[in-house]
Amino acid sequence: MNLDFYWIDAFSDRPFAGNPAGVVPLEAWLPDELMQRIARENGLSETAFFVPVAPGRYRLRWFTSAVEIDLCGHATLASAFVLRRHLGVDGPLRFDTMSGELCVEPDGDRLALDLPSRPPTALAVTPALVAALGCEPQEVGLARDLLCLLGSEAELRALEPDFDAITRLDTHAVIVTAPGDDCDFVSRFFAPQVGVPEDPVTGSAHCTLVPYWAARTGRDVLRARQVSARGGELWCELRGERVRVAGHAVTYLRGTIQV
Repeated sequence: MNLDFYWIDAFSDRPFAGNPAGVVPLEAWLPDELMQRIARENGLSETAFFVPVAPGRYRLRWFTSAVEIDLCGHATLASAFVLRRHLGVDGPLRFDTMSGELCVEPDGDRLALDLPSRPPTALAVTPALVAALGCEPQEVGLARDLLCLLGSEAELRALEPDFDAITRLDTHAVIVTAPGDDCDFVSRFFAPQVGVPEDPVTGSAHCTLVPYWAARTGRDVLRARQVSARGGELWCELRGERVRVAGHAVTYLRGTIQV
C-alpha cells in the first residue's frame, strides 16, 4: 500500500525552523496500530492523519511517536496547509477531532487556527517541580498541562530541565513561559511523558498561554514566540472561550510511504 506523505514545517515561513509535522491524507482510516507505527517511524513530534467527511470537512487525528493525543496545533496547521497548497481545497477548513471542531481559515499569508481556551488554575510550587525544572517558578497553574512562569526570557532560554524528573510529575506536559524581550511572551514546552522531550513549537500550549497572558497584560491580541532550538512565531488572540492562533507553514518534503 502506498500513502502520500508530506513533511511540513509549521509556525515558520522558512524550512529548518518551526515545528515539523508529518501529514498523511487518507480516504479511510488505517488500523490504529499501523498509524502509530507510521508516526513512530517518522520520528516527528506528531504525525497527522485525516479522512474526508464532507466538502471542506475532515476527521483529524494526531499521533506522537508513542501515543495518540487529544490536541495538536502545529499538525492541524500543517494539515490545513497540505489541503490548501497541495490538494487544492479553498476556503475555511473544519476538522472533527478529539477536542471538538477546529476551524482553520486564511489570514493574509498565514493560516489561523480556532482552538479551545484552556485557562490555568493556580497551584502551589512543589519541590518535585523545582527539581525537575532546575529553578523555582514565580507562579504555577494547571490546565491540561502545567504552566510555570519565569522572570525573564534569558532565564527561560537557559533552562535545562531534568526530563526523567518531568516524566514523574502528574501532568501531560510542562509549559514554561516568561515575558518576551521583543514580543508579548515566550515559551518552551516539555512533554517526555508522551514521547516529546521538547516540542519545537506547540499550538496547543497556547490554548493555556493566551488566556493566561491576556489576563496578565489586559490585552486580548498578543504576539508570541516559542524559543526552542528551531523556534517559531505565533499571532494570538483570545476570543471568549476560544483562542485564535495564526502562523506560517512551508513544505520541506513530499513523498510516498510504502507499507
